[in-house]
Amino acid sequence: MKPPRETDCAAVNSCGAGSEEAASRLQRGELIACPTEAVWGISCDPFNEVAVLRVLRLKRRPVEKGLLLLAAGMDQIEDLLAPLAPEQIAELRESWPGPVTWLIPDPDKRYPGWVKGKHPSVAIRVSDHPVAAAISRSFGKPMVSTSANLAGEPEIRSREDLHRQFGDRIHCIVKGELGGRDAPSEIRDLSSGRRIR
Repeated sequence: MKPPRETDCAAVNSCGAGSEEAASRLQRGELIACPTEAVWGISCDPFNEVAVLRVLRLKRRPVEKGLLLLAAGMDQIEDLLAPLAPEQIAELRESWPGPVTWLIPDPDKRYPGWVKGKHPSVAIRVSDHPVAAAISRSFGKPMVSTSANLAGEPEIRSREDLHRQFGDRIHCIVKGELGGRDAPSEIRDLSSGRRIR
């Protein structure tokens, strides 16, 4: 199915979708904006190259940097978890659901390069934000969840700023409020334990 043109977005961007409609839009290759723990995020299907490249263009973000994924539960990433050591699984369980993004090795290359960029790992978190998690659960798999801002610019924390910056280039802005955290998710490398952000 041909994805919607960016010029189609203005007519639908204030749809106020719930989780099921938002998930349906992801499946159709559309871009949505939804609230997360600390900031507004832009989401799409990570396995849809056209949608991911549209997000990268929108943010002016180089593909080499990669994108973060958000899941509703560890069951959605069983393929990534299977090769891990029991102590690594335990470490993930201790921090999830919650605002910690882990860089998880992807030796079998189950996730595409346009998501991982130049990295061998997948950046992913299991969210405890009720709206974001509900969308991912309805979608049935992890979704891209990258902060709704231009590369190098401050994160967006208000619906008004979101409309002003991206309103005519996002297909749907989902109903909901931010989770109240002060900072975006912490990022840690599962292989080394090192904190990246």
